[in-house]
Amino acid sequence: MPTEVATHSGSFHADDVLAFAMIRVFFDQEATVVRTRDLERIAQADIAIDVGGEFAPDRRRFDHHQASYDGDRSSAGMVLDWLEADGHIGAEMAHSLRADLVDYVDAVDNGRRTPERGVPCFAMIVGVYNNLAASPDEFDGLFRDAAAVAAGLLEGLRAGYQAVADARLVVRRAMSQADETASNLLFLDAYHAWKPAYFELGGADHHTEFVVYPAEDSWRVVAIPPVPGSFDQKRSLPAEWAGLVDDELSSVVGVNGARFCHKNRFIAVFESREAALESLRKWGLERSSA
Repeated sequence: MPTEVATHSGSFHADDVLAFAMIRVFFDQEATVVRTRDLERIAQADIAIDVGGEFAPDRRRFDHHQASYDGDRSSAGMVLDWLEADGHIGAEMAHSLRADLVDYVDAVDNGRRTPERGVPCFAMIVGVYNNLAASPDEFDGLFRDAAAVAAGLLEGLRAGYQAVADARLVVRRAMSQADETASNLLFLDAYHAWKPAYFELGGADHHTEFVVYPAEDSWRVVAIPPVPGSFDQKRSLPAEWAGLVDDELSSVVGVNGARFCHKNRFIAVFESREAALESLRKWGLERSSA
């Protein structure tokens, strides 16, 4: 039988939408929702979120409005805590979800933060769904629509976290290989979500300056930023390459097979690994002890 989740009827907020979406994504993808304020009906549900006047994780009751609760969670944070405690979400993923989404939703719902106009956020996106309701009955369908969007967001975040975890092994090995030859080039076998892993592993102080990897039918050379989130580079590609493509770029570089260099000099594309490396060597951008 699908898990039945009770939440309140009427307009909804980011916390109850996100709490239900997390239950669907991480606990029971077939879970259904009943939206009511009838306490007898709420008591019949397998899980109650943001309604019912109880916080009792052992009985899967997750309301934060009652005077007896003095914590800082909304129903979203409560459900995430329960999913982690019961082993449905690992500690690392739970930590990332809190940092990227859930803590913010908790803070907005409890009045500690206010969404900023002109800066779209999850709470605002969920909230505007309420504007589409022309009658009280329409809130239920709109809640499900918003929850589907939230579930898609959670799936994307989960995939991203997994990509970073997978990349960690690849990047660690590539950094070790660069250490062995004192190379400033970090070679990857394919595109990976390398930046988070690189900086987790001490990349800000590492001697590598460019990442080199195959992508589709080409090879990419990407300048590494000095710190996470920076648009600067430890070492930029040559100013002479900036904004050039194809034959014009190949002519300036002096190597056939140069396809593109971004005008901000953080990425260049080449037809082959050989063309990429020859271009770097020709312009004094590669160094190693090998």
